[in-house]
Amino acid sequence: MTKVDIGIGDEQRKAVVEILSALLADEYVLYTKTRNYHWNVVGPQFNELHKFFEAQYEQLEGVVDEVAERSRSLGGRAIGTLAEFVRRARLKEPAGDPPDARGMIAALLADHEALARTLRGDLQACAERFGDAGTSDFLTGLLEQHEKMAWMLRSFLA
Repeated sequence: MTKVDIGIGDEQRKAVVEILSALLADEYVLYTKTRNYHWNVVGPQFNELHKFFEAQYEQLEGVVDEVAERSRSLGGRAIGTLAEFVRRARLKEPAGDPPDARGMIAALLADHEALARTLRGDLQACAERFGDAGTSDFLTGLLEQHEKMAWMLRSFLA
């Protein structure tokens, strides 16, 4: 493979790809959880939540692809197996039956807020420790998306 020469040293790029790999795993877990809740939601708000969860998992599907492609653009490998996602993810999925509709919303809200907190640290590390303003900017955009999705979920719980 041709050497990557984009103004960021190899060690810094590798460190950023590690951050992106953990993020990719988290995004995939959140995508899967949201899709699961789309399939399994029941109750008086079924139609509204079914459509709402679908819109969120479709947005997350795009995020997953963008994170994987950012890793590749830095010369890294995009992790892509379920085993890798489970091993690297910081977000967790409880086994068993899904919660009720309110519990689904609360679980997704907690995950989006956790990702927002993680992204704040990661984007700062990318810019300041690793000299990668591009990935820092990319992560800022993801942070904004997760904050908006969290706001929408929070509004359901109000």
